Amino acid sequence: MKIQESAENYLETILVLKNKNGAVRSIDIANELGFSKPSVSVAMKNLRENGYIEVDSSGYITLLDSGRQIAEKIYERHTTLSKWLVSLGVDAKTAAEDACRIEHIISSESFEAIKKIAKI
Repeated sequence: MKIQESAENYLETILVLKNKNGAVRSIDIANELGFSKPSVSVAMKNLRENGYIEVDSSGYITLLDSGRQIAEKIYERHTTLSKWLVSLGVDAKTAAEDACRIEHIISSESFEAIKKIAKI
């Protein structure tokens, strides 16, 4: 299923924050991305209604299987592309920024080819 880039970014951020902090709430996402709490709340509602996350009564967010699959795919693309660009001599900050854009539009075929040649 194809989802919007913004949804992919939110799911990836939830995964990263969960791995880093152990628990994730909307305020953590807002702080991490520099977005307003109301904007994040709307996004979380959409992700919940589409079956990507669940939010418990205390406001803690959990990725459901479909959300986790997308988050892990995007995170793998981000880390692989960042490392590859750095290995080509791109500054780490620029590589991360470029990877963040590329990760959403690159085809699976092209990404797998990059992984193969980059050996990352």
